[in-house]
Amino acid sequence: MVSANDKVVVEMHLSGGERNDSPEGRVSMMALDGKFRGALLLMDRAYSGEETRAFAAESGYTAIVPPTKSHKTPWEYDRAEYKGRNTVERLFRRLKAFRRVCTRYDKTDVMFMAFIQLAFVFIWLK
Repeated sequence: MVSANDKVVVEMHLSGGERNDSPEGRVSMMALDGKFRGALLLMDRAYSGEETRAFAAESGYTAIVPPTKSHKTPWEYDRAEYKGRNTVERLFRRLKAFRRVCTRYDKTDVMFMAFIQLAFVFIWLK
């Protein structure tokens, strides 16, 4: 998760490539343990499931997520706030500019996470 005001990563973890994003989003919310109550969660459509949105509300976050196009009862969301999601997307774009991250040369999770953290340091120093 990224704090939009500070542009700082506040939680990250690895998951299997076959895992869906939505359960992993709930893992991130659990790891934060309500430390950022009232914060906006700018999530893409992968997180639009009822369970994830309900868990965000229970945890004290305001979920801003557009409904999927096939959703039977779409909900309203703050489109102006949702535009801030590009901060997260730009961070991933910068991270993927590091070839070693993009191609995942590292064999162990520990080394991969260490290089991701090193890449973040380089990004923030620019």
